[in-house]
Amino acid sequence: MIIMGKIKVTIERDSCIGDMVCVNLCPDVFEMNPEDGKSQIVAKWRVDPNDLSTGLVDDSLEECVKSAAESCPVSIIKLEKA
Repeated sequence: MIIMGKIKVTIERDSCIGDMVCVNLCPDVFEMNPEDGKSQIVAKWRVDPNDLSTGLVDDSLEECVKSAAESCPVSIIKLEKA
């Protein structure tokens, strides 16, 4: 049996410039908010349905979220082991 870990992903949405790099690199976790044009966590991973900026993802997505965080031009995506 494989035990999956979790990774907490946080987006500082106030500082998002909406360039979609995170969405292009990791669409399983990130999407664009149609109302404000900023990145948000896909509903499936949100810790709280009303909090668009914080998610808890399976560690199988670690490379994906790490790539998005490292490629963000304004460095607003933070990751930590949960």
